[in-house]
Amino acid sequence: MRAGKGNYARIARLDLGWRTAVASEPEASQKTIKVAEGFELDTAAYELRRSGHVVKLERLPMEILRFLIEQRGQVVTREEIADRIWGKNVHVDTDNSINGAIRKIRRVLRDDPDSPRFIRTIMGRGYRFIAAVDTSAPEPSPDPLLPAISDEPESIPLAEASESGLRRWSVLLAAAVFLIAVAAAGFLRFSPRVRPASGRLMLAVLPFENLTGDAAQDYFSDGMTEEMISQLGNLDAAHLGVIARTSVMHYKHSPEPLDQIGRELGVQYVLEGSIRRDSDKVRITAQLIQLSDQTHLWARQYDRDLSHLLALQGEIAHEVSEEIQIALWDRKPVTPLSPPALFPQNYEAYDLYLKGQYFWNKRTVEGFERAIDYYQQAIAKDPNYARAYAGLADSYALIASYSAASPSEYMPKARAAALRALELDKDLPEAHTALALIVQNYDYDWQTAGREFQRAIELNPNYATAHHWYAEHLMWRGRFDEALRESERARQLDPLSLIIATDNGAILLYSRQYDRALEKLHAVHELDPSFPRVDGLTVRAYEEKGTFPDALAELEKSRPLYNSWACAELAYIYGRTGQPAQAAVALARMEEFNRGQPVDPVVFVEPYIGMDRKDEAFLWLNKAYAQHSNALTALKVDPLYDPLRSDPRFQDLLRRVGLSQ
Repeated sequence: MRAGKGNYARIARLDLGWRTAVASEPEASQKTIKVAEGFELDTAAYELRRSGHVVKLERLPMEILRFLIEQRGQVVTREEIADRIWGKNVHVDTDNSINGAIRKIRRVLRDDPDSPRFIRTIMGRGYRFIAAVDTSAPEPSPDPLLPAISDEPESIPLAEASESGLRRWSVLLAAAVFLIAVAAAGFLRFSPRVRPASGRLMLAVLPFENLTGDAAQDYFSDGMTEEMISQLGNLDAAHLGVIARTSVMHYKHSPEPLDQIGRELGVQYVLEGSIRRDSDKVRITAQLIQLSDQTHLWARQYDRDLSHLLALQGEIAHEVSEEIQIALWDRKPVTPLSPPALFPQNYEAYDLYLKGQYFWNKRTVEGFERAIDYYQQAIAKDPNYARAYAGLADSYALIASYSAASPSEYMPKARAAALRALELDKDLPEAHTALALIVQNYDYDWQTAGREFQRAIELNPNYATAHHWYAEHLMWRGRFDEALRESERARQLDPLSLIIATDNGAILLYSRQYDRALEKLHAVHELDPSFPRVDGLTVRAYEEKGTFPDALAELEKSRPLYNSWACAELAYIYGRTGQPAQAAVALARMEEFNRGQPVDPVVFVEPYIGMDRKDEAFLWLNKAYAQHSNALTALKVDPLYDPLRSDPRFQDLLRRVGLSQ
């Protein structure tokens, strides 16, 4: 073992409170404990086995698992675990260590925290081991060299702590932070560093764990995760890439081991954290882990008033950035010359903004409506809060696409919100991205849209949505090679995003690479058969290949046939395959649906093209243009319109939509 690794191992043993006495426990206490599903905990060999095969589990999770089994059926508080493992009056970051250990135990046991078979989380209190244990095996006795189990409650709410108690706690916290800093510094000084060949480090901020005991507070922990992603993404984008929210949220309450997460996301480091809060206090823990050997480079615990949370996020982000940049490049980190104005003037506005983000990320019409309400409340609290205006712009812009409403109902509101956000903060990437989408989809102003997308990416190269929507922009203009490169950049930042993968398939479809498009779209369908956008693109790819039986089969299994979209596809397929009577039936059914709930006029264009009724097709295209339909952005590249391209009316429409060149 190299000196550096040995040095770190000694630091780790001190930091985690591992006790050498455990390794030499008396022979009388060395026993094998049989657990459900073929698991055995051998305290003599200090091994966990399943069906006779050793299952790898580190010493700290092993100790906690053993303790939970001893107390099976009983609630074991986090304080009891801390006392058992570290002893009383040892002030280190036990929350994160226990959280990480429980996750590792669940991974090896393949236990689902939402439907547990072994360990149930008792919100706000601790854990209970619920699996069956073979009572014929001798039960392990408590380790005589470890402290007795405490009967104290799990925690005292921070708001109830006395002022003198908080002062004493703060002094002890400062000492603990100093010790953790020494450990991290020792590692950074002696250990080998992970240096990606590209020179650009990739980091994932895993979902912060909500330890409040109240599931309604998920918006707060999710919001903290997103804010940390935003903060870190803005610090030094040339050297530090940060995975987007969509991908990391895949691991919320997930049992995947860290090395698997690293492979799936393509990262070298992860930041883990947890949050506790009450009426006016918050405790945040965070730890930085290097995935090559799963060493903890840095760990901190912060206790603050909620009113100081905004500054605290920046503090955490800068400390993490410093540690990883020093570890990689042996230099002081680059500090942005003009950090973005991310935060409002008061905490209430920020809290409302987090709730808006929580619902916006659901990507449903109802979610957008609730997000709009929260963003408006945030703006009422702080009329100068630029990010709330940017969120409002995004919500109005997307609800126009997700609902049957006319674009004229929402897009002017979206534009006003985006322009106000830029007036307040001209360097806000989200506002530039929102404005780009609006002027592209509603005004067909391609030059302005391109400039706004590029400006957003220049301001924050780690903003995956900007890369994603810019890839679409390039696709609509027929610049397919550039679009694929930009789509790949979006994928690197958000590798598990289904919409990015689907739209990558769309680029392949519109560039007439139908087999490659189908391969990509089938891969998305396997990941989530209910993901809606992939269905229509898959049907379209089969249609353009001319394999209409496959298109019909896909249509029948993907959606019920009695809706406007499906009827339009049926009419198109029957028209293309010389079955005019069936096409007319599908078209009549579609018109019936439209009388009940009007749809985008573009939906009617496809059946008439399939039935070779060009005059009616142009009638509906012009209606779509009058309504500023965002579906007309596909005019230049969609193979659907190939039968119309030689018609002067089509060339005139291309010119009006700004796509004639």
